[in-house]
Amino acid sequence: MELLDLYLPVLLYVAGIILLIVLIILGIKLIKVLDRVDRVVENVEEKVNALNTTFEVITRATNSISTITDSFVSNAIGFISRIFNKKNEEDYYE
Repeated sequence: MELLDLYLPVLLYVAGIILLIVLIILGIKLIKVLDRVDRVVENVEEKVNALNTTFEVITRATNSISTITDSFVSNAIGFISRIFNKKNEEDYYE
């Protein structure tokens, strides 16, 4: 029992020191990985910002096409409704 009381604290201290060293090494590696990820994210952000002008041009083009088609559809619906309203007015007079 005295042998266990003598070696158990030493064994726990050694295990704690090994665990502390392993955690320090993992922390250093994690910092290096996060630095690499940060560089990749900055690179992707630069490339996306370079495409912003392209997306703005596409947005303006789609907005203008949408405006043109909306006016065309509005005029077509007005024309068709006028045709059907004239038929309905003729039905009232008969």
